[in-house]
Amino acid sequence: MALRANELQAELGKVHLMGVGGVGVSAVARLLLDYGLEVSGTDAKDLPVLEGLRQRGARIEIGYDAANLGDAETVVISSIIKPGNPEYDEAVRRGLKILHRSEGLEATMRGHEKIVTIAGTHGKTTTTSLTAHMLKAVGARPSFAVGANIPSLGTNAELGEGGYFVAEADESDASFLNYRPDVIIVTNVEADHLDHYGTEEAVHQAFVDFARLLPEDGLLICCADDPGANELARKMRHERSDLRVQTYGFSDHADRRLSQAQATEDGRFSALVEWGSGQSYTLDLAVPGQHNLLNATAALSVGIDAGLDVDEALKALASFSGAARRFEFKGNVGDVRVYDDYAHHPTEVLAALSAGRTVAGEGHLHVVFQPHLFSRTKEFYREFAKALSLADSVAVLEIYPAREEPIEGVTSELIASRVEVPSHVLSPAGAVAHIVEQAEPGDVVMTIGAGDVTALGPQIVASLS
Repeated sequence: MALRANELQAELGKVHLMGVGGVGVSAVARLLLDYGLEVSGTDAKDLPVLEGLRQRGARIEIGYDAANLGDAETVVISSIIKPGNPEYDEAVRRGLKILHRSEGLEATMRGHEKIVTIAGTHGKTTTTSLTAHMLKAVGARPSFAVGANIPSLGTNAELGEGGYFVAEADESDASFLNYRPDVIIVTNVEADHLDHYGTEEAVHQAFVDFARLLPEDGLLICCADDPGANELARKMRHERSDLRVQTYGFSDHADRRLSQAQATEDGRFSALVEWGSGQSYTLDLAVPGQHNLLNATAALSVGIDAGLDVDEALKALASFSGAARRFEFKGNVGDVRVYDDYAHHPTEVLAALSAGRTVAGEGHLHVVFQPHLFSRTKEFYREFAKALSLADSVAVLEIYPAREEPIEGVTSELIASRVEVPSHVLSPAGAVAHIVEQAEPGDVVMTIGAGDVTALGPQIVASLS
């Protein structure tokens, strides 16, 4: 990669990253540091991830100020950085090169033999993690960038010495169209991020446009069980005879078919996966849920295309311990197990609760859910209520606004009032107290959402103690 590092240095020079504490921008910072570039960055808060970047040699500042740009030649920004930010405005005034996070990531991808991108309304972080973990475990030394910290990988991004680059491709603002992949996995295509796209049809069209970026003999891997991803596979087979298109899932028509999914006595999850004529293998995982069996099958398809020994690839997948905030175990107190999950779309919530229900067995499932975005709550409050009804008790926090202003009439009560099991809108402190009162030995507690609900898991563990 020495030649590529010289090219990247010539192209970007000194790089300053705004919003560098975010998981996506910090991944770009780590990769640039791996290439040997001079890196600086700013964030509004002093987050734990920043200390790791400082130790790697990055100059990190807290609080935005035009002086923080120093002598930067290129600026990389997250999606939340807008005009009015003093550093952004100074970069514009100076005429510096300004790249979106996805463009910065794309620059680090170039020069690799094969670029694998994983997209989907949900499931992409875990599938990216599984794919990178599998390739690293078999000695392929991949480069990767994932939207979460991965315990088995030790980081969310790394420049490897091998020819593969595995990256999570974010569809939320259509920035995945900035990549130039050789292989695409699409886990699912559903209506989401309508604050950006406007309509469900526009979401589906963005995935079509993404698949069209594949070169001749590129590989498109789609989940046959998801109507949107399955339709994408059908469309691209019809449109591009030069593409290789594969599907996976429990559906009979899937190219790689899953069957006999079950939870084993030792807490693992397994299924049979077969393809072609008579090729059948056992897929065994430490992470729960049928959705993760699907994610692992997608990763396995990349491994097979890369020429890995199937048994070695399966062994590598079996050793995957999970991604941060994806059914992440937080503690066990008095046989009450506490997990945290990033799910923030109804389909994700249903998958997470289905896994939680399996883990709970004969015990009860208690959930603390934090809706994410007013627009998403307005669009999907009925679907959220239906998914949450799989639990035995539900505490709903107030909506986490993120980048949005409130919408009149859109509150957490829209969800809580429609959940078919005992459900209440509570404060964070009230939710913790509710869990402590409700939970009994053998029960499972889950904190779910993309906002600061994640902080409640350790509080619940401490309170149960």
